[in-house]
Amino acid sequence: MHVAIIMDGNGRWAQRRGLPRTAGHRAGARAVRAVVEAAAQQSVDVLTLYAFSSDNWSRSKDEVTQLMRLLERYLIGETARCVKNGVRVCLIGRRDRLSPSLVQAIERTEALTAHGPALTLRLAVDYSARATIMEAARAGAAFEQRMSELGRLPAESLDVDLLIRTGGERRLSDFLLWECAYAELVFSQVHWPDFNAACLAEALTDFVRRERRFGGVAPTAALQQAGDPR
Repeated sequence: MHVAIIMDGNGRWAQRRGLPRTAGHRAGARAVRAVVEAAAQQSVDVLTLYAFSSDNWSRSKDEVTQLMRLLERYLIGETARCVKNGVRVCLIGRRDRLSPSLVQAIERTEALTAHGPALTLRLAVDYSARATIMEAARAGAAFEQRMSELGRLPAESLDVDLLIRTGGERRLSDFLLWECAYAELVFSQVHWPDFNAACLAEALTDFVRRERRFGGVAPTAALQQAGDPR
């Protein structure tokens, strides 16, 4: 079970409370902890969170700096908890534009959590699905194999089953375009800092009620085509 989440709405959450956008990002980091713990308890195997897109570099220098510091503090502060809870952490996206201290924190967390059996947490940082696909194509290797190398997961684990976007927007924003080919989509009005275990459970309940056909036909229609009187 692979769940991917576009964590949207931090800034609007803060502005509605008369707070700076950075306060929304700090509240969003706390929500990450709660959702990661809930995902492990609700039989999610892989959780991919959209932490920072390649387009986010266009935001103000102050906001970008605060986001990067927050990510670094999150990795440093949560690594021991992830090890204890069996959470494997890895990052997807570019690293060459990140600060040396952040890259060091990433590599340390990845090394210490490498054998976590309970949940794989992928954080998408400086990530662009289009750029990833173009890089894979240019590499000239088998496409899915290259994608697995970039994601540091076996190819069969990359397909997203459920994509959730918080904050009320209804678009993918260059996130996991290849992996979401047959993903079920849930768009939540809840801003990310308010998204919690109950919200995740509600989205998963919605997911299991859906009928996934992957281009085929519904079971009832298939029976009718076969001449089954049922």
